[in-house]
Amino acid sequence: MTGLVRFKSAVIGLALLTGATAAVAQPAPPPTPAPFAEALRKAADDLFGKAAVSGDKVNLVIDPLIDAASGAQSVATRSMQATLMEMVKAHYPRFTVLPFDSEALASKPVVLVGTFTAVNNQGVADGPRDAYRICLTLADLKSNSVVSKGVSRARVEGVDATPTPYYRDAPLWAKDQATDSYIKVCQGTKLGDPIDPGYVEKLTANALINDGILAYETQHFREALAFYRAARKLPGGEQHRVRIGTYLAASKLGRREDMVDAFGDLVDYGLATDRLMVKLLFKPGTTQFIDDRQITDPYPMWLSQIATHSRQKGACLEIVGHTSHTGMPQVNERLSTLRAQFVMDLLLTGAPDNRGRMIATGRGFKENLVGTGKDDASDALDRRVEFKVIGC
Repeated sequence: MTGLVRFKSAVIGLALLTGATAAVAQPAPPPTPAPFAEALRKAADDLFGKAAVSGDKVNLVIDPLIDAASGAQSVATRSMQATLMEMVKAHYPRFTVLPFDSEALASKPVVLVGTFTAVNNQGVADGPRDAYRICLTLADLKSNSVVSKGVSRARVEGVDATPTPYYRDAPLWAKDQATDSYIKVCQGTKLGDPIDPGYVEKLTANALINDGILAYETQHFREALAFYRAARKLPGGEQHRVRIGTYLAASKLGRREDMVDAFGDLVDYGLATDRLMVKLLFKPGTTQFIDDRQITDPYPMWLSQIATHSRQKGACLEIVGHTSHTGMPQVNERLSTLRAQFVMDLLLTGAPDNRGRMIATGRGFKENLVGTGKDDASDALDRRVEFKVIGC
């Protein structure tokens, strides 16, 4: 009888322990997204209110905020930056916002970096992106450390994630190692961590590139081209944004040969990194390019350069089609494959000897970068065709 009692007690104890363990292991509920303005204020108040930086007066520069999925600046990230500057002036006079330029950087200020990312609020990997994650970080160049963080979740309503003109006009994805290091400083650090040296090395070049982007967007194309050329000569200036900016400025200036050379440079960079993401925009539900000559006129030149440079380098390509997050998965997978096949056929028209060096596949919306399914300029990268270097 004693043995039976002991056995029952052990079973009950195990059940209680298992129940307690299960209770502890329960995942925390997802955060509740707040209206965009409220979410930004919360992240900013945490950032500036808890900043562990010494001194009564602190110089601050803002390295422009980006969408972490695409690497682009958008209407939303620009408005966030303007709001942050207003908040500093009104509520945090300890911080003095300086222009993002080489002179300000020489004083070793605190640098604010920030990302704005569409996410699935429940954490479902391939689920629709139904919230935005705001991440703000202060990096102190004097102490070479992260001194404050601010994070929050925002609702999607009222958010304009349309890329700014430079990023909207870019022929392909702007992310590279420089963008990755920016995102790492913001999202991949905790308080007290050292700043990624790769990011610090590129700061002065980043400032010139930002000047070039702003010059382009105010239609000062010659000035933009000068900024890109100057940035490329600096340490850390060999960036994808410089190549894209050089192409865009040459295009706006009507310099055909420079434009072709610049796109060839983009293609070579993509082939060297085994990934070339090109924004070839299609009519919804079809394998035909959109009816906008201003957008599609450069496509034949782009495809010719891709065919020529890949042949010169002896590269074999997997041409991968993608769709935005709308419609049935099976339909999108089929449509993305047909789009890839359509592009491959165009490539082979001018270079039929490349036939044995190319295959066409589709991913549907499985590899969305933005994932909001808006089917407008804000998620254009989801309707991309990607060229991956594969073994021959």
